[in-house]
Amino acid sequence: MGQLMKRIGFITSGGDAPGMNAAIRAVVRTCVAHGVEAVGYDRGWQGVIEGASSHFTSVDVGGIISKGGTMLRSARSEEFRTKEGRAKAHESVKKDGVEGLVVIGGDGSLTGANIFGQEFNFPVMGVPASIDNDIPGTDFSIGFDTALNTAVEAVDKVRDTAYSHERIFVIEVMGRDNGFIALDVALACGAEAVLLPEVPYSLEDIRQDLKQMRNRGKVSSIVVVAEGAAEGDAESSSIKDYLGQVEEFEVRHIVLGHMQRGGSPTAYDRVLALRLGSKALEMLISGSTQQMVGIEMRKLVYHELYDVLTWQKMLDPEKLALVNLMAQ
Repeated sequence: MGQLMKRIGFITSGGDAPGMNAAIRAVVRTCVAHGVEAVGYDRGWQGVIEGASSHFTSVDVGGIISKGGTMLRSARSEEFRTKEGRAKAHESVKKDGVEGLVVIGGDGSLTGANIFGQEFNFPVMGVPASIDNDIPGTDFSIGFDTALNTAVEAVDKVRDTAYSHERIFVIEVMGRDNGFIALDVALACGAEAVLLPEVPYSLEDIRQDLKQMRNRGKVSSIVVVAEGAAEGDAESSSIKDYLGQVEEFEVRHIVLGHMQRGGSPTAYDRVLALRLGSKALEMLISGSTQQMVGIEMRKLVYHELYDVLTWQKMLDPEKLALVNLMAQ
């Protein structure tokens, strides 16, 4: 058991994710339970550099568990990417008397935490929060379940119109570098095809598959596209145009976009955020550092930040096989 810290800082950084507020609530109230002062920094690492800090009590985080986004707001900091910027951040936390930081965010935020902790021998703990669910070392990151359910609800509504008008809809969901959202949306919505950054695809093969489905009597289809699989010549609008070259296909195109980031977090994301946030704080004040808490097989786990940032999270091959089987 390490020396109990007297003052802990926390930030939310990178892209916002539903459930970040619940994680903030968990950090603050766990601080209070341990007699530790809680200091929140506005706008992520940039706020740390600028010393934009506020002291938090239990009252300050009352009623935020159901709110989307982050009450601390978030910003990307080019200054923090420089050693000079990180030195300013270190001086800022020292000035505030902060003895450790809980960093709630995605891989970029956790990378920053790892570098900061190493450069200044400063205690840091990471909490994975990203709708993309691409952070290794945890089965789920905060925000993924909410984003997935938001996308599924939208696609289900589009499916009604697709059937009514006998159309094909190409629907782009978020996922710049991976297809975790797209794959689960395709499964949950019974999509006829899904395009993922990790899996090579042929638009001609997809067009022929859709044509065969039409010949078998399927009058409407949904094609789910991860944004990372729809770049350059293969933009989702171009995919729509390509599929529309078949005379009997009437194709429409929708980009769900940032609506997937917002909204009240699901019960799963709220509970996950509370568990991860509280565990990260308890580990930090007990002397742990340079680690990320996560959840695997429903159990809380922790991994070295360095390891997490060098691993790559892969799509589930069973899900990939299932989505193809279910599209028949």
